Amino acid sequence: MRAMDARQGHGLTAEFLGSVGEDGAPARPAWTERGTPAYRRISAALFLAGFATFSLLYCVQPLLPAFTEDFGVSPAESSLALALSTGLLALAILAAGALSQAVGRRGLMFASLCGAALCNIAAGLAPGWHGLLIARALEGLALGGVPAVAMAYLAEEIHPRSLGLAMGLYVAGNAFGGMIGRVGIGALTELTSWRMALIVLGGLGLAAALGFIALLPASRNFAPRPGFDPKYHLRAWGGHLAHGGLPLLFLIGFLAMGAFVTVYNYAGFRLTAPPYGLGETAISLIFTVYLFGIAASSAAGALADRLGRGPVLMAGTLVAAAGVALTLAHALAGVIAGIVVLTIGFFMTHAVASGWVGRMAATAKGHAASLYLLAYYLGSSVMGSVGGWFWSGGGWWAVAAFAGAMLAAALAAAVRLRGIERGAERRTDRVTVSSKEP
Repeated sequence: MRAMDARQGHGLTAEFLGSVGEDGAPARPAWTERGTPAYRRISAALFLAGFATFSLLYCVQPLLPAFTEDFGVSPAESSLALALSTGLLALAILAAGALSQAVGRRGLMFASLCGAALCNIAAGLAPGWHGLLIARALEGLALGGVPAVAMAYLAEEIHPRSLGLAMGLYVAGNAFGGMIGRVGIGALTELTSWRMALIVLGGLGLAAALGFIALLPASRNFAPRPGFDPKYHLRAWGGHLAHGGLPLLFLIGFLAMGAFVTVYNYAGFRLTAPPYGLGETAISLIFTVYLFGIAASSAAGALADRLGRGPVLMAGTLVAAAGVALTLAHALAGVIAGIVVLTIGFFMTHAVASGWVGRMAATAKGHAASLYLLAYYLGSSVMGSVGGWFWSGGGWWAVAAFAGAMLAAALAAAVRLRGIERGAERRTDRVTVSSKEP
């Protein structure tokens, strides 16, 4: 069963990037097996890629109060430093697969990592607010060439029975990079300045890119296929948007990520102000609660296998909403506890929703995954910025109400999906009974 799942997962990822079927790839792939030197090199290289991608992408989140103070912009405007990056990343993901099919995986990922690191350095050197925003927007565009293409490389090169661990290490690099980028930037800012912190992190990104290209072996199972058929992709995306359940999953990804990023974006503004008065380092340490989320995502997947995806998805949104409510506490310990609970609930929700997309899509599964990623990052970009208006207009109570409303809508969508899941289970039971009748 595990081998079958791995083969199905391989097909899903490769299909997303146009590399199954008649692409000229070897009929008998030269797989890389677990335990070999090549496997260790690939795993280390992709860990570095994940670390660089997400440390560069999210490093500005703890700096939003500093941007507000130094550039004289509102909290909502300051969030554009993150929103532009995630928004353009979302759009770039849709095109990255087709581009990598024409120019190759390894080179595109290396160029993307180098370009993003240089943009981060440029953001630190930018003399004005608009220059910083342009650099961050270009950074998000460049980073779009990594996440989807990295999954394609792994699916093409790693033997299906070893793919799960390799993909897990890549995801671990993503989470580790997102956490360290946020925590490290706060400590560096307090020691030097936010400009120097961005420059240093950009330098680390370049070092990670060089380590990546030095470690990652050339593709053995990839053959370029030039050309791009927009009608095929538009038909695939349109079919998923007309599906009865998939748009609900896309909506849940959009709303859950929007609520999560909104709380994290403006918690810094609240905690730097009286009565808390926390510094950059202390605020950035809050992001270590990602460790709880990483554990929660694994547990949610196991629970979904046992209890069904619908119940666990609903539970995740309820836990996240409880976390938002806890942040309304006046005591600092209560606020931190709320952020921890929110993080656990969000990762539960995201883990189940993202995994359900591939199972629900009957065909063109990779296109469904790309739409989910688009909605997910747009939720971060759009709703994370809109949350600034609530902070400026009504303080933390307004922010919590906004995040809570998004999670309530996500819960309603999850309830509807649970109904779809039950209907599918009943149809399966009827078919099973009918097949047993003489």
